[in-house]
Amino acid sequence: MYPEELVKPMRDELIKAGFEALYTGEDVENAISKKGTTLVMVNSVCGCAAGTARPGAIASLGADKVPTNLTTVFAGVEKESTQRAREFMVPFPPSSPAIALFKDGNLVHMLERHHIEGRSAQMIAQNLAQAYEEFC
Repeated sequence: MYPEELVKPMRDELIKAGFEALYTGEDVENAISKKGTTLVMVNSVCGCAAGTARPGAIASLGADKVPTNLTTVFAGVEKESTQRAREFMVPFPPSSPAIALFKDGNLVHMLERHHIEGRSAQMIAQNLAQAYEEFC
């Protein structure tokens, strides 16, 4: 587990942009089961991928269509909520960071770490915006 003082700025970056932090498995279940679209950002301390994943997810919110619900869990910190979120992301293996889009409780789009790593925040935002156009 990472110390709170290390992860707080990374969590707060998403919260300030309108994401709801999910701390329990029940929080995750309630969020994903909502009608409409729900974005789940699996946050991470990894600088090489999370450093563009967070800004990319935030930048994607400038698209014409956006998810109804914005949520985040923090890998390596919020074990219960992260584990439950990953159960909804099957068949994709655990990955952090990762960004998943759900529509009416069904996984419809997934960005795994290998889709994020080495890509700019703008590229990530464009990928998500295309998914929003299709599913939101």
